[in-house]
Amino acid sequence: MNTKVKKIQRARRRKRIRAKVFGTSEKPRLSIFKSNRYISAQLIDDSKGVTLVAGTSKGLKEKSALERAKAVGVMIATQAKAKKITKVVFDRGGYLYTGSVSALALGAREGGLEF
Repeated sequence: MNTKVKKIQRARRRKRIRAKVFGTSEKPRLSIFKSNRYISAQLIDDSKGVTLVAGTSKGLKEKSALERAKAVGVMIATQAKAKKITKVVFDRGGYLYTGSVSALALGAREGGLEF
């Protein structure tokens, strides 16, 4: 399949998800972005348009992509706990809920976030 077609399909999925998911200051949106090398996540307050917490796998030393994704989830959860955030709305960003995306979600849940 052509990469341009894949990007268009992901954009459509992302738009469909974002129509239903909205983050507030009490319950921010946990948004995920995945590239070929890294995975990043951030907690966003959509009512103010502000990023509250952000984390990426760029400097992590874990071996596999799944381990790095889980570590990012735990990192986001610990930073969120420091800001007294416990509940979030999960936004998978148009990606399928498998592999790195589910590992990040699992790490965030283990870190103490509820969604």
